[in-house]
Amino acid sequence: METHSRPRRTWATLAVLAIAAAGAACGGSPEPQSGTPATTGGHDGKIIVSGASGQLGRLVIDDLLARGVPASDLILVSRTPEALEEYAQLGASTRFGDFAQPESLPEAFAGGTRMLLISIGFGDIPRPQAHKNAIDAAVAAGVEHIAYTSYVAISRGDTEGLAADHYQTEQALKESGVSWTMLRNSIYSNGQLQTAAKMLADGRAIVPAEEHPIGYVTREDCAAAAAAVLTTPGHENMAYDITGPELIGVREIAAAATAVTGKPIELVPAKPGEEEAPRAFGGPGISVVSGDVEALTGRPPTSLRELFETNKDQLLAAAG
Repeated sequence: METHSRPRRTWATLAVLAIAAAGAACGGSPEPQSGTPATTGGHDGKIIVSGASGQLGRLVIDDLLARGVPASDLILVSRTPEALEEYAQLGASTRFGDFAQPESLPEAFAGGTRMLLISIGFGDIPRPQAHKNAIDAAVAAGVEHIAYTSYVAISRGDTEGLAADHYQTEQALKESGVSWTMLRNSIYSNGQLQTAAKMLADGRAIVPAEEHPIGYVTREDCAAAAAAVLTTPGHENMAYDITGPELIGVREIAAAATAVTGKPIELVPAKPGEEEAPRAFGGPGISVVSGDVEALTGRPPTSLRELFETNKDQLLAAAG
């Protein structure tokens, strides 16, 4: 379960919570936001979101509420359930659950029929075992469908390195007997704001000799795709590549940062053995762009340029 620091609330998120609160007060459900598909038939029961207090978990919750899912149909599981008080006030069930403490999971998952299993970070026990603890407990609790936030490189046959733990989790999920959906997320583009800020501050960027560009995707788009899978039918035993709309490397990051701020960035080829040269981004397994985000959500994924425009003030500050 994600345990990142609490993200800054956007006006859109605050609006979702306000609408949900109004609906709860009136005994009804919130109206879906304009342009957001409403929950469709074929999915009854309650939705479990693991890692609910993390950055991705919170975004998924907000998207579910925006899609018209009543807060009372949400079971939000976290190692820090007290951080989810605003959702508890709307009627969501907030529960303690720790994948490294299997005894905590039966009560945490009780009553849920669908589950978003958000992959955890490295901890006291191996990640595949922690994930299997969650899968086994969910199956025992009667969960019928588990969506898992996996890794895009698996779609290209990569089962080593960063993909290894996700591959083992996918295998455990496939062998569990429940229906599943693999949300094979690419690397978050949100982190490239810091990369671009450094480029702007330095006025230069080192380009690795061998670079495999990545189909970076925003955390928000990953959340929207997950919410779509949890609220619409037809995703059983399917795998989706959750990527942005373009392949991105150092050159593309620099170009987008310059376009948004107007500050030029010098591209410097890495010299053999140069200590400051960044390692080549990833490998060919994550050089993937798919149309799955748009197919699931009804809108195209966010481009790097759009992400930078949204955070223009931060980049301008770095540019000086």
